[in-house]
Amino acid sequence: MATIGIMSMHRILNYGSSLQAYSLRRLLAELAPNADLTFVDYHPGTPLVNETQSNGIPSQLGRLFRKVQEYGSHDASWPDKLRFFEHKRTYAKKYFPLIHLPASRMYDTNMDLQVIGSDEVFNCVQSNANVGFSRDLFGINSQSRSLVSFAASFGNTTLEKIRTHHVDEELAAAFARFDRISVRDENSAHIVESLTGARPPIHLDPTLVFNLLPKSMKPNGKKVAEPYLLVYAYPGRLDDDENAHIKAYAKRKGLKIMCFGGAQPCGDSFIDCSPFELLGYFSHASAVVTDTFHGTIFSVLTERPFATITRANQHHGYGNMEKIGYLLDTLGLRQRELGQIQQLESVLAQSIDYPNIQQVIADERLKAREYLAEAVAPLQETKPIQRPQ
Repeated sequence: MATIGIMSMHRILNYGSSLQAYSLRRLLAELAPNADLTFVDYHPGTPLVNETQSNGIPSQLGRLFRKVQEYGSHDASWPDKLRFFEHKRTYAKKYFPLIHLPASRMYDTNMDLQVIGSDEVFNCVQSNANVGFSRDLFGINSQSRSLVSFAASFGNTTLEKIRTHHVDEELAAAFARFDRISVRDENSAHIVESLTGARPPIHLDPTLVFNLLPKSMKPNGKKVAEPYLLVYAYPGRLDDDENAHIKAYAKRKGLKIMCFGGAQPCGDSFIDCSPFELLGYFSHASAVVTDTFHGTIFSVLTERPFATITRANQHHGYGNMEKIGYLLDTLGLRQRELGQIQQLESVLAQSIDYPNIQQVIADERLKAREYLAEAVAPLQETKPIQRPQ
């Protein structure tokens, strides 16, 4: 039996990471139904960004300390804060089994095909000590017979940052080992082309390529008894002005505010649910406000009125323009970008031509599936590696 390993951001505790990993696994299972599919974990590397100390606390503990401060500092209600902490504490135990992710980690890359992606697997200039500059995510020292990426993203790592930290030659050498390279945004394509001289294809995120909606579960009971505005953003990212405008909009429209991904000051309730139930909540929302890549995708999948808050790349801080901007342009949805929160009502009032957008998605799905089909085709032509029992 041929062996395929997926190295992704599958253990990150958020819905987008979970559903993109699940979707890619399902796509590969459809294209190589007789293959042995598994998730492969990566070893974190030393962060290139020297922002991993917090009051002298070692990097990973420092990040945890800052996260606790971030989660507790905003003005969401204490019941919502406690629900959010419990959501994070129990996420892996409750939801990893749903995406076929085992509790134990597996690092063996001795396999026929290793697929790196999707998500921000190439985001190497970041301060997160749980990832850092992980050379595993660039296939360095991989033992796989064939190595490809799919819809991989550099996130807010730019070519300038890569050159500033002097890893451009190392990345170029790493990419030379790949049999195929696929990315999911223009920033990532520009970096790969600059380092290798060859432009990679750009593909949609797996959550748009694989049809997730039949798997979605309707949320039940009292939680959806009233019309609601769905807010999907991580804690601490919505500022006071954004919270105030979102709350005022919901009041004018007679909507409750249900928050996912993080508790927010504007919210009436933070909801802890499974990744597939989340899609059900999107499906029933009157409208969506998000500042995330996958929140934008889930809005499109469920054909909701939505507004996406975009933020500029702030040196080594959070920025989402590189990945979200290209997604909106690809789907013809740049008008859903919310550059200023004062535009919230006007953006949500605009109609969306979803039949045309679904045709764009259908065309892009064909391209992505063709790419993956070509990647797995050699598995039928060679004797597979026999993995130890």
